[in-house]
Amino acid sequence: MDADRAAWEQRSVVRVVPPVEPRKLAKVPFVELADGRLQGVVSSGSDIERVYVSSITAGTHALSCSTNNNRPCGALHGYACKHIRQLADEAVLQYGLDRVARYLGVEVPEGQSLMSSINGPVERTPAAVVFSRFLRHLAYLEVPDSTEPLAELHWFPATRAVR
Repeated sequence: MDADRAAWEQRSVVRVVPPVEPRKLAKVPFVELADGRLQGVVSSGSDIERVYVSSITAGTHALSCSTNNNRPCGALHGYACKHIRQLADEAVLQYGLDRVARYLGVEVPEGQSLMSSINGPVERTPAAVVFSRFLRHLAYLEVPDSTEPLAELHWFPATRAVR
């Protein structure tokens, strides 16, 4: 078991973990646990051309929500707006409640939702980094199917490299 774990830890690539539950990507096309936050992109309910970048900071549970060009969400006033709630719901579908709660450092009582246990301050965080990562993920959808390596990912070794 230790030898298998050591071999896995030496690889540069990590297996993609399938979602815990199936997700619909129309409302929350991008969700990630990164940079000490649960963060992602949430579609606007009123304008098809507008998206919001929402996040919850681990530990402090600070809430942030703004459009992709940093205009503040009009519904974020000391409590979570619908964009943050949708992000949290999709994160639970993607990663599971235990993993998200552990990452954020929150205790969720049995039978409760993640957001019922989060009550943090509003803290504006820049949307550009998260939105750029989202756009990068979208760009990969346009890459034609191929078994050849992608030039920009050439530094990833093959998973069964000869030693």
